[in-house]
Amino acid sequence: MTLKWCVRATEIGQDREVQAPIRVAYTFEQCWHRVPGGTASSAIRAAVALGDIPGVELVGVAGTHRQPPEPSFMPPIPIHALPFRRPLLYETWLRFGWPQVERATGPVDVLHCTGLIPAPSKAPLVATLHDVAWRHRPDHFTRHGVRIFERSLVEIRRRAEIVLCPSTVTMLDAERAGINAERLRLIPWGVESKPVTPADVDAVRAKYSLPLEFLLFVGTVEPRKNLRRLVDAMAVSNCALPLVVAGSQGWGDTGVSATSSVHFIGFVADSELPALYSSAAAFCYPSEREGFGMPVLEAMSYGTPVVTSLGTSTEEVAGGAAVLVDPFDVEDIARGIDEVLSRRQELSIWGLRQAARRQWSETARLTVAAYREVIG
Repeated sequence: MTLKWCVRATEIGQDREVQAPIRVAYTFEQCWHRVPGGTASSAIRAAVALGDIPGVELVGVAGTHRQPPEPSFMPPIPIHALPFRRPLLYETWLRFGWPQVERATGPVDVLHCTGLIPAPSKAPLVATLHDVAWRHRPDHFTRHGVRIFERSLVEIRRRAEIVLCPSTVTMLDAERAGINAERLRLIPWGVESKPVTPADVDAVRAKYSLPLEFLLFVGTVEPRKNLRRLVDAMAVSNCALPLVVAGSQGWGDTGVSATSSVHFIGFVADSELPALYSSAAAFCYPSEREGFGMPVLEAMSYGTPVVTSLGTSTEEVAGGAAVLVDPFDVEDIARGIDEVLSRRQELSIWGLRQAARRQWSETARLTVAAYREVIG
């Protein structure tokens, strides 16, 4: 293997420090989930940014799959395959501590488990904990899913030397779940925006038969996203715009069906999301609970004004640049819809500034610092 060396700049005027290379097993199994969601997209985008840091070699790990994942969830690095795929892979990891990632990767310095289920390894474990939503609302998940999540949390408590959390809300939840605060590191996710042309907007409008003006929701369609209260709030607000819902169907009944004022357009590829965000009058995301809330930051990065939830991580992500509402109060959500539309220009500017502060390069820098911390 060709060795790569990392030269890290220290304070101005000081010498530079030469650091040894790190070989990291980096898990991508969630990219093949039926609904990969934010756990997959954040792992992919962080991996791209980590690839720009000299001295860090990421080695992709997943099970053996017959087909590649959807293009939006394709890992950006080659995958070293273990002999099984989920659900068997997850069961053998949790029940038997086998197969170790080294079976596919060879020796590594660090194992970074980017999804909830930690893989076995001889290397020190860095785990990303996106959220513990199942502990707050177990009725929003299958009983089997809750059992798997709890078993995974036990393993993370037992084995992880450092646990990465994308928000302070998740850090607090992790501490309440029994993970020592000394092992927790706050590493927020970044965002990247791409140029959007009028032709891009026209193409997306035509493909999805979008209304001239509309409110937008982007995310997995599941109960905790709070679509039922959002639709009820639209009915009592002063807003006559329809709602466009973009996202894969998750687990559970949201209680919302397609109507003349609610348009479900299904999963939208990453390549089309910029034009979709840019087309919306406002972005509505009154989720009951989130570990981060990536769509909030994505919408802001395209200048789309945002209304989202207070009291969860989306308030933290918004950073004062969104209208905040009580996600459990229909009247307050309605108030937020009216307010976000009346302050569109102001909130667009604030949102762009907030998004500009969140860079994947900073996510990668903090992640590498965690890797170096566990190997000493």
